[in-house]
Amino acid sequence: MPGSPPPHPRTQETALGWDWHTGAVFSSPTIAHISSSLVRTGVTQLKAGSFLRVPSLHLLLFTSNSFSVIEDDAFAGLSHLQYLFIEDNEIGSISKNALRGLRSLTHLSLANNHLETLPRFLFRGLETLTHVDLRGNPFQCDCRVLWLLQWIPTVNASVGTGACAGPAALAHMQLHHLDPKTFKCRAIELSWFQTVGESALGVEAFSYQGEPHVVLAQPFAGRCLILTWDYSLQRFRQEEELSAPSVVSCKPLVLGRRLFVLAARLWGGSQLWARPGPDLRLAPLQALAPRRLLRPNDAELLWLDGQPCFVVADASKAGSTTLLCRDGPGFYPRQSLHAWHRDTDAEALELDGRPHLLLASASQRPVLFHWFGGRFERRTDIPEAEDVYATRHFQASGDVFLCLTRYIGDSMVMRWDGSMFRLLQQLPSRGAHVFQPLLIARDQLAILGSDFAFSQVFRLEPDRGLLEPLQELGPPALVAPRAFAHITMAGRRFLFAACFKGPTQIYQHHELDLSA
Repeated sequence: MPGSPPPHPRTQETALGWDWHTGAVFSSPTIAHISSSLVRTGVTQLKAGSFLRVPSLHLLLFTSNSFSVIEDDAFAGLSHLQYLFIEDNEIGSISKNALRGLRSLTHLSLANNHLETLPRFLFRGLETLTHVDLRGNPFQCDCRVLWLLQWIPTVNASVGTGACAGPAALAHMQLHHLDPKTFKCRAIELSWFQTVGESALGVEAFSYQGEPHVVLAQPFAGRCLILTWDYSLQRFRQEEELSAPSVVSCKPLVLGRRLFVLAARLWGGSQLWARPGPDLRLAPLQALAPRRLLRPNDAELLWLDGQPCFVVADASKAGSTTLLCRDGPGFYPRQSLHAWHRDTDAEALELDGRPHLLLASASQRPVLFHWFGGRFERRTDIPEAEDVYATRHFQASGDVFLCLTRYIGDSMVMRWDGSMFRLLQQLPSRGAHVFQPLLIARDQLAILGSDFAFSQVFRLEPDRGLLEPLQELGPPALVAPRAFAHITMAGRRFLFAACFKGPTQIYQHHELDLSA
């Protein structure tokens, strides 16, 4: 009969008593081989060390008792115990180390109790188990049972698991029919870590001399601020700043030991700064296309034919978006793009194995260019995408996706079908200036920043191929966010949020195991 103790030859039974003061079991003089039963004892819990006075037990049966809790080390000292049957009781909780020290245990039954879950590592160290009976318990088949489903195939024992009592979608399903791969028991959380004073329009992460860095474009402070990690204080600190009044974008480029920073400025002309080596400071290197870049709004880095280039989106009528490529010691105009269209954003991406450039503007739909014959040629535009302020792309499962930011109306997610981008998803986004995808650890995230509401974090669900809400960022709330970047430092992952009307906020990325 399932759950009943098997025959145990040459075993004598003894009556056990309960010491109500200590919560311990006592018996008559020890017999070499003992089996014992505790039936309807009225005991409310099994405490640690309850059986230290009867170390020679080989079989122990609990049935129809009223105790609901089994504490850690409840069976300490029973190193010879082979059979343990705890059946038809009111047990709703068992501590993870309750069975610690039962190194001879071969048969275990926890059948017909009130257990909704079992703690992870409950069976750790029980290497001699051959039979386990868990039937008749109202198991909740959520993330808390995942470890059990993963443990069953690895153990050299027959395991009776029984059926799920919940959730409703899994009620009455046998545990051994559940597929552990269908459980989603990993969660993430972004929690506040640090505030960096002064507002910022842009933030970029880069690595220099093997150390991660971040650069902030701070227009009101009139500078590009470079931050690095302080290993002593375990916080981000200022490493260097370069003077850049009215700066809108600070774009870093590392070439060996040299560091370049393009400072795109609304007034006074855009500049390129350079640091020849790690022991030197950044210094102005050259003015960049002063007759073309009259009101830059964004700058991006891309590589063309093996050479680094910058593209600067210009939002003035008299200026033009300009491609600047390296030529000798500096960067010089290679091509003017999209004149008279007041571009607000540039995004470099690769499609079909070739470099592409996507420009968003205030005057028309985003236009896609491809690199052909040493210059960018117009390829197509983005249909049904009016009033797009900025675009950002990401890749997932071999597909290329676009996040399109709209200040009025719904922001959009599109997917490349081989010839054009097609609408996949729309997200309400009143007051948005940034809809930025970020790959952090294994998670493809997208953050929709708003001037009028909390900024929303979405995560791509691979099964559906859609962005699903994950969390709101804050507190503290972001005030007019304009850009996001992430950086991994000392084994920890951080998200930077640059805000136009408030300080830059730094959040830490945490992974949560819901099956623990």
